Amino acid sequence: MNILRSSAALISLASLALLTGCVTPASYDYTAFRQSRPTSILILPPVNTSTAVNASYSVLSQMTLPLAESGYYVLPVTLVDETFRQNGLSNPEDVATVPIAKLHEIFGADSALYINIKKYGTVYQVIGSESVVAADGRLVDLRTGALLWEGTATASSAENRNSSGGGLVGLLVTAIVSQIIEHSTDASHNVAATTSARLLAAGRPAGMLYGPRSPNYQKDP
Repeated sequence: MNILRSSAALISLASLALLTGCVTPASYDYTAFRQSRPTSILILPPVNTSTAVNASYSVLSQMTLPLAESGYYVLPVTLVDETFRQNGLSNPEDVATVPIAKLHEIFGADSALYINIKKYGTVYQVIGSESVVAADGRLVDLRTGALLWEGTATASSAENRNSSGGGLVGLLVTAIVSQIIEHSTDASHNVAATTSARLLAAGRPAGMLYGPRSPNYQKDP
């Protein structure tokens, strides 16, 4: 009888776990986004709260592609950055405080993308290392000041790494090789491309909507 009760309890727990694992996260409220329907995006230099000094421009260089492929016109980031510098704004934190009305007046874009880099760089562990890039993003309407969308994304170089086989010696050798390669090649820069795509590519769950240059424009669910 005790065995039967234990089995029933295990089945109940397993069923609960399956149900919990199948829960779908709440969908994003795109009301403001659909009302605004921006056609152009101004990407502001990302605010870097990580310890890597090169994180801001590394991530910035990766963000135009997913937005352009999603159907938006993206103002050239080098031109935008130079415009800020010519006006005495070389710090991303200072750029983020510029009034939206002023940004709209100078650049004429419909919206601005504010980025905050939370993690960037290689994390070293006892028997392994990985390069991690994590960032938050906010899309703001420069005509009204309304928040259109916000999201977060992260990526790691260890996601597709095969750590099976070879025992402890194999793990140590793999860890040493990974650390050397990731340190010498700035693996975080490539990981930043994945993070940017996950954060900004349209069509992802709770992600950006498609822009007017995409064949999927206004076909979002």
